This record gives sequence, structure tokens and C-alpha cells, in this order.
Amino acid sequence: MGPRTTDSTSKDEKRASGGSCGGPARPRLRSSSDGNIYTRRMFGAYSSSSSSSVLSNPKSVLKRPVSTEELQKPGGPYIKKTFTIVGDAVGWGFVVRGKQPCHIQAVEPFGPAADAGMKVRQFVVSVNGLNVLDLDYRTVSHLILTGPRTVVMEVMEETDH
Repeated sequence: MGPRTTDSTSKDEKRASGGSCGGPARPRLRSSSDGNIYTRRMFGAYSSSSSSSVLSNPKSVLKRPVSTEELQKPGGPYIKKTFTIVGDAVGWGFVVRGKQPCHIQAVEPFGPAADAGMKVRQFVVSVNGLNVLDLDYRTVSHLILTGPRTVVMEVMEETDH
């Protein structure tokens, strides 16, 4: 995917005015890689005096447990994909959960991760070239949060059979 471009009206201004989404504007939810969910301050009538912070611990989106061996098995039902995600002022727009291997628990619909093609139920293989299959989500989140603004992630996704 090529670089993101902008016009003179930001996405938030379009949402606040009812543009591009085709409906009334609502506060934009953003998820950081460590699972914290919070709303972004909006413009106009839907503006709040401050951003609110809501912590959540949602049920896993996985249909069943998957081992690192299963992900790496030659001829298995998983394909590898690579994403380059450029974080914005709020974050990268996804949540990592699980341990050995970690998976994508949530993706913000209009965030940088969704723009790159990331989806829930993908397993994180590497972050910026470092294999993370044997790490827990806290360690993977820390790598993402303390690394560069641009994150290159390899993931494994189950094929549709």
C-alpha cells in the first residue's frame, strides 16, 4: 500500500461534519497495542471537554488455541502477510493479545492498521524484523510502543478452506 495522503480537510473534521462516513458523527474509538481503548476529542457539536479512558478486557476472538508449531508447519492452513503501519498521533489502531503466539484481538475500522489491511485473528510473527512467536502480548506491545513510528509486522492468517 502506498503512502497515506491528505487533503485540506482532516478525517476528524469530515466525521464531525458528517462527511465521508455518511451519517452522524460519533467520537472515534482508538485502541493502542496494549489494549487500552479511548475516545479521541472531536470538533464541533460532538466535542467533549476531555478524552475519556475506558479499560476493557474482551473475550478472545480466537476460535481455538493455536500453537507456534502449527503456524510454522509446512503446508499448513496459514499464509504469511507483511504490513507496514505508520502510527498517527493516537497510535497504530490495533490490539495485541495472547501468548506464544500473540494474535490481533481488535482493529480500529478507520485506523492505520486497518488501512494497511490488518484483521482480527491474525497471529503476530515478527515486529520490525524481530521474531516474536515465543513472546507474550505485553512484550510484543512494548516492542511496538517503544519502537519507531513505522512498524513492519509479519502475521499469519488462516486461509479460507
